[in-house]
Amino acid sequence: MMTRRTVTAALAAASLSLSALTLSTTSAWTHEGHAHAEAQAGDITVTEAWARASAGMAKAGGGFLTLSNTGSTDDRLVAAKSDVSTITELHTHIREGDVMRMRPVEAIDVPAGGRVSLQPGGLHVMFIDLKAPLKEGDHFPLTLVFEKSGETTVDVVVKDVGAMGMGMSHGAMQNGQMNQGTMPGMGNKPAN
Repeated sequence: MMTRRTVTAALAAASLSLSALTLSTTSAWTHEGHAHAEAQAGDITVTEAWARASAGMAKAGGGFLTLSNTGSTDDRLVAAKSDVSTITELHTHIREGDVMRMRPVEAIDVPAGGRVSLQPGGLHVMFIDLKAPLKEGDHFPLTLVFEKSGETTVDVVVKDVGAMGMGMSHGAMQNGQMNQGTMPGMGNKPAN
């Protein structure tokens, strides 16, 4: 007959085994070349890739990251692909009167020697018709397609539904201190 202590010990052991299995699966997945926390395509380095957890039954989500071009030639992010949604697009926010609206963009310029941040309230990757809710702590691969540098896949970590990004506060976004790069067709210039 099992005592309460035996059942508790068995449950704790099973929980630790499951955690170890999850960790080893995640490590194997990210180290077998499928996706990495930092990714490279030619002269483009992709870092700080994250997405917000889904709010309730939301069918759309946003992905954010930083693109750095160490080369001497301009490049462009022209597409993104992911299995977490039916449609994956490049988007931006634009102001129409007093209303901010999201709009797809053809591409995101990544200037030679420059850096572009995809952040809440600006340029981002849009996941439309999510196949399942994005849950805090989950990871998924995101493939980015560059005009000149080709493709690379980065590991996206899902953060809290209210996350603002790497070292960014709500105040920085509201005060317009984001460098979002150039938005093709939008007539915008990068912020200084």
